[in-house]
Amino acid sequence: MFPLRDSARSRGTPVVNYLIILANLLVFAYEALLSPRAQEAFIFSYGFIPREFFSDPFSPQALSIFTSMFVHGGWFHVISNMWALYIFGDNIEGRLGHSRYLFFYLVSGAAAALTHGALSPGSDIPTVGASGAVAGVMGAYILAFPHSRIITLVPIFFIPWFIEVPALLFIGVWVFSQLFSGVLSLAAGVDAFAPVAWWAHVGGFAAGLGLVLLLTGGQPRPRRA
Repeated sequence: MFPLRDSARSRGTPVVNYLIILANLLVFAYEALLSPRAQEAFIFSYGFIPREFFSDPFSPQALSIFTSMFVHGGWFHVISNMWALYIFGDNIEGRLGHSRYLFFYLVSGAAAALTHGALSPGSDIPTVGASGAVAGVMGAYILAFPHSRIITLVPIFFIPWFIEVPALLFIGVWVFSQLFSGVLSLAAGVDAFAPVAWWAHVGGFAAGLGLVLLLTGGQPRPRRA
């Protein structure tokens, strides 16, 4: 299933969401201009490396819990993350306001990185991508707009079908798949070597649930006029 748009109206212009998307695209454009060796060095410099972070959390590496969410490993990685952020982020920014949304986004991303790191503290593999922060946005969305519907593209036998899926179902299936994959990776003992940081997604989603409740005083749903 590929989400195309949601039915919830955005309140105001989501300036911060647009700027976050722009920042991610500009950073990736810069990455794309680097040589393969320079790209690898860039990812190791700004990606989140659990072993380095936990060996000295007060070193410059500590900033990687934030810088890593603006670095991506490929075109599909950055485009899929930014598309999901475009669909869901505007509504959460409209609900929280600009400054609180920026705080929410950064803390969700940091929580995602720390969740991954806590379960793979000895990993030397850099973790990059906005997926954890975007998962936080989706966690907030499921509480703030539970009755929204997601217009979704479903290819069946190479024929595109467009259907409306309840947000609770769409996001619920997504987070269950992340949790299930994360449990499997831990059970197999290969979490540190997995190509996807499943637990970062789960941690970001959980952080989004908690943060939106905290920042809205326990009332994440928009009030009706």
